[in-house]
Amino acid sequence: MDKNPFAINFGKVPLQYISRDIVIDEIVDELSSEYVQNPCFMLTGARGSGKTVTMTAIEKKISESNDWIIIRLNPERNMLESLVAKLYDSKEYLTKFIDASVNLSKFGIGVSLASKPPIADIESALEIILKEIKKKKKRLLVTVDEASNTAYMREFASSFQIMIREDLPIYLIMAGLYENIRGIENEKNLTFLYRTPKYEMEPLNITLIADRYSKTMKLSYEQAMECALITKGYPFAYQALGKYLWEDDKHQLSIEILAKLDDALSHYVYSKIWSELSPKDKWYMSFIVQKEKMSVSEILELSKEKKNEFSQYRARLRDKGLINADSYGEISFRLPRFDVFVKNTQR
Repeated sequence: MDKNPFAINFGKVPLQYISRDIVIDEIVDELSSEYVQNPCFMLTGARGSGKTVTMTAIEKKISESNDWIIIRLNPERNMLESLVAKLYDSKEYLTKFIDASVNLSKFGIGVSLASKPPIADIESALEIILKEIKKKKKRLLVTVDEASNTAYMREFASSFQIMIREDLPIYLIMAGLYENIRGIENEKNLTFLYRTPKYEMEPLNITLIADRYSKTMKLSYEQAMECALITKGYPFAYQALGKYLWEDDKHQLSIEILAKLDDALSHYVYSKIWSELSPKDKWYMSFIVQKEKMSVSEILELSKEKKNEFSQYRARLRDKGLINADSYGEISFRLPRFDVFVKNTQR
């Protein structure tokens, strides 16, 4: 294989992609069932944890059926208008239907119909189109990457809730950072999202990473496992370390390769994560990264803070995907070589 099978560009599925089959199959099976119980799903995780790639894989599987129309929306733009415009361009039968039946000239969509007054409300237009989709026995899947609590996202989610109650064939998958998804959930008019199934992008299986490294670069099991452990199962690190190992003539782990990995993690992921932390978040992380695992009592002793003060920051850092706090009284940092990044940042 001449082409490097590992890649660090976001969103595209690399050749050496480790699929989250359980998550993908569960969502696809649910959406493909005759009576869908959950019309909405959320994928959450830290930056670089594989949310976008997983959503792309779901889209690809769903698109294998002719029963589906798949539309991707940008939460920073008017999502209802974008959806109607993209539906107009998506299928020939929808284009013909709109041109013959629905005057969307107010929104610059389709042809102006002298025989029909222009529709003034985009939500009403969408409902009319969804009824036509239902009549054709089709389903619409809307996917939103980098979902966040924007005015357009709130408006769309409210409309989505109404359309679901009217039994229209629209389904939604959102992918976003923990705090952004939580921000949408906390809107008082969108409480239905609390009942939405959420899939956290957990670390990849270390044994599976080692197996891929071993087979791809002919490494011994011990060498491959050493490399896999460095990634901590973090998808971006798996791709980045694999890329630099592949580019090395001997495919051997070295100080130079680790330096390249640290640079990629910092440039593509960690600098952005760090910039979004509060000064107090950063201050606590500077203590947490001093050891692979640390007791809460030890952190409190180092920081000279009270337990109730630290508790709120522990929750914040956990929700940002930076720490594990599953073990009682113990904390560890989740991201690979994040200790190296923090120490370099503080120099």
